[in-house]
Amino acid sequence: MDSSKFLQLPPKGKDAPAVLFRNSFQSGVFSIFYAIGRHPLYLWNASVRNGHVRRITDEDIGSAALEICGNNVSTTTVTCPEEDRQTLGIKLPFLVLLVKNMKRYFAFEVEVLDDTGQRRRFKASNFHTGTKVGPFNCSMPLNLEPGWNQVMFNLEDFTKRAFESNYMETTRLTIHANCRLRRVFFMDRVYHMEELPPDFRLVQPTRLAEAERVAHVAPQSTKSTAEQEDSFQAALLTPTSTAPTESDLPQMLLKKMP
Repeated sequence: MDSSKFLQLPPKGKDAPAVLFRNSFQSGVFSIFYAIGRHPLYLWNASVRNGHVRRITDEDIGSAALEICGNNVSTTTVTCPEEDRQTLGIKLPFLVLLVKNMKRYFAFEVEVLDDTGQRRRFKASNFHTGTKVGPFNCSMPLNLEPGWNQVMFNLEDFTKRAFESNYMETTRLTIHANCRLRRVFFMDRVYHMEELPPDFRLVQPTRLAEAERVAHVAPQSTKSTAEQEDSFQAALLTPTSTAPTESDLPQMLLKKMP
């Protein structure tokens, strides 16, 4: 299921490829960051000003996490790929972050390539109160529950709704301060918690019921440029056993893992 575990890491420096994973086998789940290991930031570039990026042991999960903290969310970041000339080339449409709410300002950005050949950028943060859509950028609010969250980002759906184009691949990802990061991965579809490999979950299965959460960010459907600029109102959705209807999609969803 984890197609990235069979992947040989690309070389760095002058021999590094321009597109890291476009020709790699991508199926199931595909990880680009895991806090456990000798070199968790092998593919990433850390930029720090008045802050820190360091691996710590989180008291809630009793295991390693990457802490990204700074006085300004814009000046302390980790970015993948490491070099500006590189792109990820990941085609899987669901981006997932296992991230801890530090009760401070936090943001992340994802850049995608669509079927028109344009690069579009989404930015989600817990300090935006509304959504703004421009020709190449979309910013939206992000609601996080206390403690650890699983943030799931439907890139295919967002690209269609915000820019009226089709998602092709993810080119770049930036995680800003302030958070603790456990894992970043992509999926080919939405999986129930029990379908995921154990190390793609936040905690051990015996503690999942009380400790794991999922935050879905979903934009409002758009019919015109004016409506796009008004879009993506935030709301809460309680757990449900049925699939969301079309009327649910304009909301930002915050619910427990199925």
